[in-house]
Amino acid sequence: SVSWPRVLPQGAGTVNQAGLAFYERLVDALNERGIEPVLTLFHWDLPQALQDQGGWPNRDTAIRFADYAQRVANRLGDRVRYWITHNEPFVVVAAGHLTGEHAPGLQDPAAALRAAHHLLLSHGLAVEALRSTLPASARIGITLNLNPIHPATLSEKDRLAAIRYDGMLNRMALDPILLGTYPEDILTALGPPFPRPETGDLEAIAAPLDFLGVNYYSRAVVRHD
Repeated sequence: SVSWPRVLPQGAGTVNQAGLAFYERLVDALNERGIEPVLTLFHWDLPQALQDQGGWPNRDTAIRFADYAQRVANRLGDRVRYWITHNEPFVVVAAGHLTGEHAPGLQDPAAALRAAHHLLLSHGLAVEALRSTLPASARIGITLNLNPIHPATLSEKDRLAAIRYDGMLNRMALDPILLGTYPEDILTALGPPFPRPETGDLEAIAAPLDFLGVNYYSRAVVRHD
């Protein structure tokens, strides 16, 4: 996992050469020992300067992320084959912007929904930047935390609750990435707070991938409340 603040302390602008040199040494050491590096560009650490400008709820952060991805690819693309844009964007949304357990510690549903869209948009923009920079042999993907969802009982309320939870956790990421559309049932449930995608957003998010990383921890058993 490459640290964005270590490479670009201000989120953009001047690269911290010592930061990138650290990852060069790390990648070289792995390759020399026969360990193939699989590089993740974002594992939840956002430069403070970008957070001060609004963080992931701010659309500009997605554009900054693509620039950061390209800079890392320019430096390490000749020695890293596997590239992952994001690790578990749902956690950034839910724990960082909804429950406040992770940085930036917000409890703001509207901000969480904006962050959800901008994280996915940043993924798509980064894929495009990586494709234009990396060798044709490079493999690009994203890693999601996904759960199989089961209703707690056979009741209709629990069944519908399980469908909603599956939509929020799984389909709100899988559908736009793989199908180029958000699930209509979840958009209806969320209502106006979810940002309306701009022209070209969904096409960018659905940029073709070489692999999908799946972090699987457990199933989820859901009861209506």
